[in-house]
Amino acid sequence: MAGVRALLLAAAVCACARTEEIVSTPKPKKVLDTIMNPSYIPAEEKHGSYWKKSAASTLKAKLEETPNTNKAKNGILFIGDGMSVATIMAARTFAGQLDRGLGEENVLEFEKFPISGLARTYCLDAQVADSACTATSYLAGVKTKYGVIGLDGNVTRGSCFPQLHKGNWATSIGEWALEKGLDVGLVTTTRVTHASPAGMYAHTSDRNWESDADVPDECLSLGCRDIAYQLVMENPGRHFKVIMGGGRKEMLPNVSNALTPSSGRRLDGLDLTEMWHVDKIKRNATHQYVTDRNELYKVYNSEELPEYLLGLFQDDHMDYHLQAKNQPTLEEMVEVAIKMLSRSKNGYFLFVEGGRIDHAHHDSLAHLALDETVEYSKAIKKAKSLTSEEDTLIVVSSDHAHTMTVAGYPSRGNNILGTSDTAYGDDNMPYTTISYANGKAASIGADGKRVDVTLSQEFMNGDLGYSYPSLVPLDSETHGGEDVAVFAIGPWQHLFTASYEQNLIPHMMAYAMCLREDKHSNCKPSTKTNFWSTGASTRSSVSSYASILTVIVTFRYFY
Repeated sequence: MAGVRALLLAAAVCACARTEEIVSTPKPKKVLDTIMNPSYIPAEEKHGSYWKKSAASTLKAKLEETPNTNKAKNGILFIGDGMSVATIMAARTFAGQLDRGLGEENVLEFEKFPISGLARTYCLDAQVADSACTATSYLAGVKTKYGVIGLDGNVTRGSCFPQLHKGNWATSIGEWALEKGLDVGLVTTTRVTHASPAGMYAHTSDRNWESDADVPDECLSLGCRDIAYQLVMENPGRHFKVIMGGGRKEMLPNVSNALTPSSGRRLDGLDLTEMWHVDKIKRNATHQYVTDRNELYKVYNSEELPEYLLGLFQDDHMDYHLQAKNQPTLEEMVEVAIKMLSRSKNGYFLFVEGGRIDHAHHDSLAHLALDETVEYSKAIKKAKSLTSEEDTLIVVSSDHAHTMTVAGYPSRGNNILGTSDTAYGDDNMPYTTISYANGKAASIGADGKRVDVTLSQEFMNGDLGYSYPSLVPLDSETHGGEDVAVFAIGPWQHLFTASYEQNLIPHMMAYAMCLREDKHSNCKPSTKTNFWSTGASTRSSVSSYASILTVIVTFRYFY
């Protein structure tokens, strides 16, 4: 018997030896067979007592919280366009690793807020939303159709007649604030006429009607106005004390001569930056138009701030933060806006959009998307430092998600923008921790095999223009349909917990700020006035002046 065992053992050894010879390069270990060994784990975190102490401290702080039911004199709504929950996780890790930490333990500024919830983002007619229907939701409190802004669900996209019917209009919290005597501003890193900021002031059946060049002739003839015109010439936009972002080309005429090439798109001959100036002169209001960072800081550092500020810092969207030159950061724009609006004795409402998170995701540019999210967090930190949670409600959210995922069981501290360090795919190829369900960079090559990202110099060098792999190849990555996070701090912050429809957000902010009819006990009674009646004569004079200015502008360019 012992001899048989010896023979079997010898055969097994020989079989192993033959296997070793045949498979010279063993397949990389699966993650479940791998012992994760990050280069550094804080020593204190290895002890259970650390986590118990941390939990006890957090619990104690929560038990000591008392509801803040003050009237919110001021309200600030931050929207990170396309800032999904996965984007938040990846951005916090990215920021932590920039600071030479492991990354995962880092916390973005708005994640420190005491209250969080989830908002459902679908449009009336779409499972996965766009920035137009969501802007109408979180600013006007009404769910509407895909591609429609400031109108309810009775409107068909691209149809002009329903746009002109005021019964279909959905007014924004910015207009509600103006009617109560508050000052209002908007700040964005996109064009100021883009879908998200347009939710503050526009009523349009198509989000793409940013200038008159975009509006069909039959709609123009019926009286439909483009988004840029509504911002400058109509209520409530012309009453906004602060407007900052990109989008000059939507404001300027498409007229060129030998000396002055056109950067505008307008076909009606109007220079809306000049019309903005005319409107403020007619109202005897101090004002300033700026076009770069240096000009903005001259205003900021001036002894007396203007009553109105228009800042258009690019012809199109503002540049990505990592690629910008002489362009203010989102943090700097927010600082200037709060300084200006804080002069109002009645308070203010400020809308802020970190809009280029979305654009980076659409191009599968994960590095830029995460950096834009970090910049967005810096702007929120600045706003918090300039205000008091006793009288200022700050709400942070997103309009919709994206298809970016964070996956692959990488070990702690692994480069969030790199490949998973613990496993390969079944094809023995590495894969990135970040990837997209669909997007610009296909994961399958022309040979039918998955692309080896480590052979890409762009990827290995960390180039900003590297598009991360996606399962479904598309010209542009799409939005995602999952819920988005909502964070709140300040008076009535506790209203923003739980899971709810996105359109509830402005109604809760309005309640805290005493802008609604159903006011809480700390709201002082006020006499209702017709805010717009004070500007009736001005509107008439500006309208007549527009015709004169059109002739002057046309003469100047052609002669």
